[in-house]
Amino acid sequence: MLDIRFIREHPGIVRKDLQKKSLQENQSLRQRRNEITDEINKLKKQGKDLKEKIKEAKELPQKIKQSDERIEELKNKIEYYLMRIPNILHESVPVGKDSNDNAVVKTWGEKPKFSFELKPHGELLQELGLADFEKAAEVSGHGFYYLMGDIARLEMALVNFAVDSLAKKGYTLVEPPLMLRRKPYEGVTDLKDFETMMYKVDGEDLLLIATSEHPIAAMLMNETLDEKKLPIKFAGYSPCFRKELGSHSIDTKGLKFHDELLSNGEELFQQLKIPYRVVNICTGDIGIVAAKKYDIEAWFPRENLYREVISCSNCTSYQATRLNIKYRKGEEKEHVHTLNSTAIATGRAIRAIVENYQQKDGTIKVPTVLQKYMGKKVIGKSN
Repeated sequence: MLDIRFIREHPGIVRKDLQKKSLQENQSLRQRRNEITDEINKLKKQGKDLKEKIKEAKELPQKIKQSDERIEELKNKIEYYLMRIPNILHESVPVGKDSNDNAVVKTWGEKPKFSFELKPHGELLQELGLADFEKAAEVSGHGFYYLMGDIARLEMALVNFAVDSLAKKGYTLVEPPLMLRRKPYEGVTDLKDFETMMYKVDGEDLLLIATSEHPIAAMLMNETLDEKKLPIKFAGYSPCFRKELGSHSIDTKGLKFHDELLSNGEELFQQLKIPYRVVNICTGDIGIVAAKKYDIEAWFPRENLYREVISCSNCTSYQATRLNIKYRKGEEKEHVHTLNSTAIATGRAIRAIVENYQQKDGTIKVPTVLQKYMGKKVIGKSN
């Protein structure tokens, strides 16, 4: 039996070897088809009986067809199982069963103290006339919402704040397609993990994207990149179509850029002055794509707990192997490494701002760093 580590580290070798065994049989049949034509011609010239040879010649196309179908079936099976073998985890990933075993590696910020009882963010926004959850549920279903007035502007301010911050660090802004075909989507993630939360277009080979990371990775599918141009840094902006129902539901260079992505997210929440902690995701909670993953969890004072607002993953060469993204290293080609991180998940960030910046008079203070985008310091009742 093959060592599972070998299969994980060398899926291309395994795939080619298994296909080779069936291809040899297929090639033999095709070679025989060419040979038998010559044999029939020779027997015909010699005036000998052609019955058996003609019978064999008639049977060969069907055998070749069956062999082709067998190869295709085998390729699909190999692809299916290889796609479901998880990435090799980095040695620093903590061992555990679920999110309860994730390891807190850093805590930042002083938790705010309130002299009054905080209102739920949804209730406060509705009182201020800045959101409508009931009408959204009526026209779109549970988990959707209308944002209006200054809260809608706050979302745009968060986007501009994040984009400006990343642009200064050399990231190229990308607005990707909002739908992907199944093949490229299977290149970036195990769709089984997303089956219960993704939207599919009926009758079309199209899935609505769950995050801009996915189409951005697919943008380089089947490409060979110039090593001198690496790393390539993109900042994606898009809606994320997920059925979350309103809930929260490795080499040295790779590790270095993983720390850079984590630092980007931390800096944004530090500037927003929202307390948070960094969590190293354990083996039982990490999924199959990432080799290592951090979450940044913001402090939600009304609930007296931390909730995820940023996910930051180092996927090593896992996605690139599935998408066939390589770079040229001398005469050889090797797969690139891909990393991704949320910068601002606006819905979750708004919720964190509403809870941490809520005022006794029912207004919401605008974080200082966002005031230049909003043109005001306080969000009050909508007219």
